[in-house]
Amino acid sequence: MEQMERYKRLIKFGAAAVILFVEIGLYYLLWTHYYNRVIVMRFFRRGNWFMAALYAVILVLFHSLYGGLKIGFFRKNNIIYSQFIAVLATNVFGYLLLALVERHWYVPLPFVLLTAVDMILVFFWATIFQWTYNLFFPPRQLLLIYGERSVAHVLEKMNSRDDKYVLSAAIHISEGIDRIMQEVPKYGGVIIGDLESHDRNLIFKRCYDMDKRVYMIPKISDVLIRSSDELKLFDTVLLLSRNDGLQVDQLFCKRVLDILSAGALLLFSLPLFLLFAIAIRLEDRGPVFYKQCRLTKDGKTFDILKFRTMRVNAEADGVARLAAQADDRITRIGKVLRATRLDELPQVLNILKGDMSMVGPRPERPEIAAEYKKEIPEFDYRLKVKAGLTGYAQIYGVYNTTPYDKLKLDLIYIRNYSIFLDLKLIFMTPKILFMKEKTEGVADGQVTAVQQTGDLSGELKF
Repeated sequence: MEQMERYKRLIKFGAAAVILFVEIGLYYLLWTHYYNRVIVMRFFRRGNWFMAALYAVILVLFHSLYGGLKIGFFRKNNIIYSQFIAVLATNVFGYLLLALVERHWYVPLPFVLLTAVDMILVFFWATIFQWTYNLFFPPRQLLLIYGERSVAHVLEKMNSRDDKYVLSAAIHISEGIDRIMQEVPKYGGVIIGDLESHDRNLIFKRCYDMDKRVYMIPKISDVLIRSSDELKLFDTVLLLSRNDGLQVDQLFCKRVLDILSAGALLLFSLPLFLLFAIAIRLEDRGPVFYKQCRLTKDGKTFDILKFRTMRVNAEADGVARLAAQADDRITRIGKVLRATRLDELPQVLNILKGDMSMVGPRPERPEIAAEYKKEIPEFDYRLKVKAGLTGYAQIYGVYNTTPYDKLKLDLIYIRNYSIFLDLKLIFMTPKILFMKEKTEGVADGQVTAVQQTGDLSGELKF
């Protein structure tokens, strides 16, 4: 496999080029042989090339956004799903652009057929190239180096991607660094768990010297360092970490985006508001909306609005708990709303009011946040910005991502904030609405932070 590594980028580029050529070519045929013949002002050669080029730019943009070209990174089903979202968005944009230019609503059926044909070809493309990639690049054999802090959740996640990684062995840091480095050459890479900084740095440097691939679980401080600014004032490297939140201009732009996006979402979702309100009332005659105290910027509290998805008095015992898998408190309409995250729609009112932002860390309940802080004192770092309807942790995490990992994802967002990052996350949100792992409940008992100490006895399975 190591001999083939130098060809990996070429294979990925070839796979992306093939499907892009096919999708752009099909659009070009549809444009030149149908739409260009029915529009009032017909395009000629350069005009047709321009339309194909414009379609290509939009297509590549959406593929980059949704990850439709990430052969070898996503699983085949995820690639197909990402391709579908990207192609659908591009074709809808192409149809709306045509209607805007011509000031006429043409029959959309050809675009529908184009999308269908694209997806049939995408299925065969993804199957062939994923098989080819797996043939040349089989799962990488890894050695896990762990310490006193549990890495059970990491093992579970790595094992879920057995198409890319195989945890072949594990060794405790107490074996000694010299002993560990004798084992490293036998594997295709190492995973460095949450070790003490001194030990971790020594292992990392020696792996670098051996040209050995390293997968490292970052600490909170690593996230902060990675997002620091490099100051080129003199010939000594100096990193500046700004820790005072967003600047005034950033806050202004973010608020404008919140008002515009939340206002538009409210306008277009009014029919859904009416439909869901009727469905919730008909099921058990209970209230349509559910209010709950949540945390936002600087630890301030507010009442979040959601469509009610649980039976009335679901927490009559006064104990705050996360929704579990197959939770019997969830109503029938609630299961549909949670599966699509549409129970969150009323939060556009919180955004317009100013309690929340369109993009930011998810607002936690004060009681649950207090439990997390017992294990993770840094958990309040995520309160440097307003809570959000969508966000970095919501896009790249799942419902049962550990609180520690959610904190790191939220810090990545806060430390790298820009208006363009907000726009990217907003446009990426539709992709996750129908992904099961993004909405399913936590496993039984997983309601507090899972950063426990102890060794891995009984947890490692090879």
